[in-house]
Amino acid sequence: MKRVYIKTYGCQMNERDSELVAHDLIKNGYELVPKESEADVVLLNTCSVREQAEQKAIGKANNLLSKSRKTKEVKLGILGCMAQNRGSNLNNDLNGVDLIVGTQKFHRVSEYLDEISKNPKYSNQNPLIDLNDEEGSQNTINQHLSTNLNQVSAFVSIMQGCNMNCSFCIVPKTRGKERYRDMDEICNEIIGLRERGVREVTLLGQIVNAYGRGVFPRIDGKSPFVQLLGKIHLIDGIERIRFTSPHPTSFGPDLIEAFGNLPKLGDYTHLPMQSGSDKILKSMNRPYTRERFLKLVSALRTVNSNMRISTDVIVGYPGENEEEFEETISAFKEAAFEMAFIFKYSERSGTPACQFPDKIPQEIKEKRNQILLKILEEQSKASNERLKNRTMNVLVETNARKGRGDLMGRTNCYRKVIFSAGRELIGKIVPVRIDQATSTVLKGSLV
Repeated sequence: MKRVYIKTYGCQMNERDSELVAHDLIKNGYELVPKESEADVVLLNTCSVREQAEQKAIGKANNLLSKSRKTKEVKLGILGCMAQNRGSNLNNDLNGVDLIVGTQKFHRVSEYLDEISKNPKYSNQNPLIDLNDEEGSQNTINQHLSTNLNQVSAFVSIMQGCNMNCSFCIVPKTRGKERYRDMDEICNEIIGLRERGVREVTLLGQIVNAYGRGVFPRIDGKSPFVQLLGKIHLIDGIERIRFTSPHPTSFGPDLIEAFGNLPKLGDYTHLPMQSGSDKILKSMNRPYTRERFLKLVSALRTVNSNMRISTDVIVGYPGENEEEFEETISAFKEAAFEMAFIFKYSERSGTPACQFPDKIPQEIKEKRNQILLKILEEQSKASNERLKNRTMNVLVETNARKGRGDLMGRTNCYRKVIFSAGRELIGKIVPVRIDQATSTVLKGSLV
């Protein structure tokens, strides 16, 4: 039981957690394999943000269980948010799972696999389950795979958990209360990544810009998060700093100003709006108004005229009528978002919103989703078109997925750029003239 395949569902934080699991497994004598057909153990690191994500993972797990019972027996582990959310009830949904591990126990997966292999009391009818909290677990997500030798960009977890309690969101249940890592430990991790060739870091947290609140002091009017950004900015060799996912209420004046005086932050930020209606925002338990949100957008664009802003929006929230959806459309246009994740409301058991009346029919959710996607396409294309014939600095990340010999990199404002050049440029920042633009990608020529 030494060959392991890991499949990850969901967000960048899940990807980072899977990397920690992989590091732990390799350190303890396990081999990672690229195909589930080659594995003795399959681990599914799951997501619970939307019902569809859980159903995909359950469907995949049942398919694996069906195959393993017909051929060789493969151990199956369910990790992460769905494990935390559904807990021991997963035994009912998945007849034959061997391991169920919550969000504060990723660093113990190899230990638990060892236990399953040697302890006869554990079987697919009696899985090993650990969903308990663990003090200091946020500090364990600090190891990276040494196999990623040509990695240009890396995720760095700076905190875990969320204290916001939005009425639609399952994250406080699956990830627990906010817990923060030490600034110096984070910086040391980033220095180690720099030594391996990483040039860009993305700081991760459920409410990433709330980092340290109530625990670390403000200094010279700066929040702990802005202090951390300043420390990372001083690390030679790290050229760009990004972060996700923030909350509008933690975008204080000091963070807005940072986009004007910390060049490595670049010209991009994510700013989840969720709705443009004050009534719906209140129902969502989002503690800001439409006006306050749009003033924040304006302040960011004033501090940095090149700022590109992405967002999250939920359509079809319980009680959202046509007038309130129109308010979202107008706010979406006024903010001029160039990128967005637009979701049809998905009811999550255990959240306040699942008890709300006035459910929106699925066909109306679909219609509203398509309307916003069309507006997004238009806004994004118009924004990208304005960059044609300009020369932009591009951090080269990797080979392009399509095209012969093309490379892919990103601008300071996080736009994806495809251009022809040699692989020796990967990891470097190079000037590229923009020749073509679509709503999703720029194409250019090396200058």
